[in-house]
Amino acid sequence: MNVNGFGKLFTQPVDGYIVGHPLYLPNVSISGAGIHNVVYVATMNDSVYAFDANSGTIPALWTTSLLTYSPAGATPVPISVKGCQSTVGWTQTGVISTPVIDQATNTIYLLAETYESSKVVHRLHALDITNGVEKVGWPVTIAASVTYNGQQYTFVDTHQMNRPGLLLSNGYVYAGFGAPGCNGSDQGWVMSFNTSNREQYAFDLEPGGRFASVWQKGAGLSADSQGYVYGESGEGTMVSGVDLAITVFKLAQNSTSLTLADWFTPWNWSALSDNDEDLNNAVVILPDQSGPVPHEAVTVAKEGTIYVLNRDSMGKLCSTCSGSDTQIVQEIPLVATMGFTPVVWNNSVYISGSHNIQIYSLSNGLLTAGKTHVVGSLTHPVITANGSSNGIVWLINGNHLLALDALTLAQLYTSNQAANGRDTLPTSAHFASPIVADAKVMIGTQNSLVVYGLLSTIKSVAGDQQTATVKTVLPTALQAQAYDPGTGTGVSGVTVTFSDSGKGGTFGNPTGVTDSNGMVSSTYTLPSKTGTYTVTASATSYGPATFKESAVAGPATGLSLLSGNNQTTTIGKALPSPLVVKVHDVYSNGIAGVSVTFTDGGAGGKFSANPAITDSLGKASVTYTAGNTPGTVSIIASAPGLHTVAFTETVTANPTAH
Repeated sequence: MNVNGFGKLFTQPVDGYIVGHPLYLPNVSISGAGIHNVVYVATMNDSVYAFDANSGTIPALWTTSLLTYSPAGATPVPISVKGCQSTVGWTQTGVISTPVIDQATNTIYLLAETYESSKVVHRLHALDITNGVEKVGWPVTIAASVTYNGQQYTFVDTHQMNRPGLLLSNGYVYAGFGAPGCNGSDQGWVMSFNTSNREQYAFDLEPGGRFASVWQKGAGLSADSQGYVYGESGEGTMVSGVDLAITVFKLAQNSTSLTLADWFTPWNWSALSDNDEDLNNAVVILPDQSGPVPHEAVTVAKEGTIYVLNRDSMGKLCSTCSGSDTQIVQEIPLVATMGFTPVVWNNSVYISGSHNIQIYSLSNGLLTAGKTHVVGSLTHPVITANGSSNGIVWLINGNHLLALDALTLAQLYTSNQAANGRDTLPTSAHFASPIVADAKVMIGTQNSLVVYGLLSTIKSVAGDQQTATVKTVLPTALQAQAYDPGTGTGVSGVTVTFSDSGKGGTFGNPTGVTDSNGMVSSTYTLPSKTGTYTVTASATSYGPATFKESAVAGPATGLSLLSGNNQTTTIGKALPSPLVVKVHDVYSNGIAGVSVTFTDGGAGGKFSANPAITDSLGKASVTYTAGNTPGTVSIIASAPGLHTVAFTETVTANPTAH
């Protein structure tokens, strides 16, 4: 892929910041609108949109304001109420986290904040993906409290933000909470919601304390095949097994509670907490490993340390450790400052941070550093591939979309390459990241959904690589198709222009409109000169198709004298220049391989080659050495079926010696 075949396809405006990722589903039956590939986005204005993922001209398939399901007068939460504006750069808070879709029930779950009668309220919504209507019994208003050491601690909406993406696992929706962007009176919480009966369960990471936010730069909570849920927390108080700041935690869900199953806290948690060096990325569940620890997870801390953990025994806190955590599988310190959530592909783990992305090979459960690519300001990377080949790493670099070869980390594409700002990415929200599906890259920005992908193109279907005589019509008409790679179908109604860039050929239909299959065709009459000609079929906003055609000379119609006439030499000497003739067709195109015979009418001279064979330009050339008789010599050149041409040369006697 490169900038010539890939770029921005369209932009759809929305009414606020898109902070969570877009979500994509193919072949959705939209109420009253038929089958569509759909991309869903939610905004900080508490609005949800379903757009056709293949077209920027189709209006939203449906739009829902989540305020509809709140009391009259409800609004998104003003940032002045939540605070932290200088950190997050938002003007309001509504839907912050990435939603989650349950395809089995056609439900999209979203967690929204609203401002109602001077109070902040969090609700978990469940909308029908086909029409945007809230499901019966939903939304659920979030409320939670826990009792610790005889004291009750309550979830306070004003101080909490659901930043991590929602997780759907085993019939429960999980949501992580923490500070609204800067520390205050917040606590880290994880909530779970039974999708069948809407029962709520809560786990407080800091009962009796503050902070320990579950933030993760927007990356979601994780789950393994056994149903355990994993996440990370930021700075705060650490009391083993109770207050879980700077901790990777593992939660267990049952029908009555959400409880702590295991955890890992780095040996230097206190220094990390004091210096705002959170654990604030998602926990990546690795495929089963062949080494001594089959069940592993990997994560990256804000200070840049990579932790490889045993999910069956995470290591808790090593109170006697100094300098490293010897109780875990592997620790690689300080390699990815301000790092992001790792991604795994092809037995490799991709770690981004410290203004670069680096490949770590994964063997027997251990990481070994490999190639590095330096970039600027990063986000969570995404990898797409065709199995174990054609891997591409996608990320946002500042305000540019960047694509790297996943094996070499060589740059394939960046959205600032295209001329005239064709692919410019509008300003996105804090830590926005792309998602990729069906050969499209979808990104939420501060005011729009932007979709990148393979550019629509004009394809050559028939008539390429033909050869014919000059000034004749090619035997097969040139046929092109306006093609949309997103749908894999032709596009009707596209005006296509055929051109040979003024080389002299003519078209039976220089401009045509594509039919219902996206097809258009034209005959092409070759120019009068031999050679290879490039014909383009082009249309506005489409990549052009090219046809390579060859024109060859017609039958020989003439023999022309090119050079060597009217020379003088002395007896027994060669003329200064060769005698050159050309065999050509009616348009003066030279014809190769014709035998040309030269004769001097018995003057006794000699020719270097006789007959001479015309070269690729139709030229035949000989040198002539005069005989022993001075005078005027007429040299005739002839070829079968053609008029002859004559050279007149002068032969003089040798000068008298003195």
